[in-house]
Amino acid sequence: MPDLGRILPPGAPGVGDRSRSRARRLPRPPHPPGPRRHPSLVPGGSTAGILEPVLTSFEPDVLHAASPFGLGARGLGAARNLGIPTVAIYQTDMPGYLAQYGGRPAAALSWRWVRHLHSLADLTLAPSSATIQQLRSRGVPRIAHWGRGVDSLLFTPRLRTCPEVVALRECLAPRGETVVGYVGRLAPEKQVHRLEVLADDPSISLVIVGDGPSRVRLERLLPRAHFLGYRTGLDLAQAYCALDLFVHTGTKETFGQTLQEAMASGLPVVAPSVGGPLDVLEAGRTGCFYDTHELRRVVLDLCADPDRRAALGSAARQTALERGWAGTVAQLLDYYRQVQAPRSLAAA
Repeated sequence: MPDLGRILPPGAPGVGDRSRSRARRLPRPPHPPGPRRHPSLVPGGSTAGILEPVLTSFEPDVLHAASPFGLGARGLGAARNLGIPTVAIYQTDMPGYLAQYGGRPAAALSWRWVRHLHSLADLTLAPSSATIQQLRSRGVPRIAHWGRGVDSLLFTPRLRTCPEVVALRECLAPRGETVVGYVGRLAPEKQVHRLEVLADDPSISLVIVGDGPSRVRLERLLPRAHFLGYRTGLDLAQAYCALDLFVHTGTKETFGQTLQEAMASGLPVVAPSVGGPLDVLEAGRTGCFYDTHELRRVVLDLCADPDRRAALGSAARQTALERGWAGTVAQLLDYYRQVQAPRSLAAA
């Protein structure tokens, strides 16, 4: 079996160094389907016509289509035409998002597109059991599970004592409030407005990390909340460690990477009992699930019990330590070998 190369997470040494890589700019693909756009469901088109000679020249062993919807779909079509094995990653509930923005017709059209493009792949990898079940119910073939790793060296409770985090906590909770936070994109589908049920409690300091189109509306809805904006890297890790409790609000997550980052940071996690979080959390051990009407009660119960928060956070950290990127990447390489195997046997 030839060396399939290296897969590096963001921030790893050498990432971003283009001197050893080849990149090709391609025209923007057609817009994804929406209430006013009706895509052709035929693989190919002008972009695929450009992709085929690029792939022929590069001679990849496997084409990895990361969350394909536009350009990735053309890549899958080009790879199929050339007989290149393919793996497609499903990680965004685009039909669910489009349903929220454009209604059921947009969602139905989007599912038709998702089913078509993933049928072009030799294997579709989904991040959670709930997502696998959803894809199968929509007729998507050849699905396997592939979760996500977390950087437990970057996201670590050891940062709690660093001067930057201590100073941030002093600003967020000057009277010793319990710091409850959300991290993620601020958009309608993330349902951050649910945090309004906590906004009037003086014992809670509400913190929101992230940015997006809903920020202005959320700032009006949650005038006492602290909006820290978009953060990455060490700044993000420090923001997690300024919290006492992490709350996730969205119900359309295929996985929930911010939950894992919070767990690695030693935080107890509260999340909806639906979708990706069902695989990430262990109820009563690393965090708590809630139904929509229970969010306030669950959070207040944890705010009133620091010993339980500490126990949940400690267990969450230990669980996150078992979910490093090395094992996740090794599993992905095994999937690459699987899709190559039928062609290897055919060539033998």
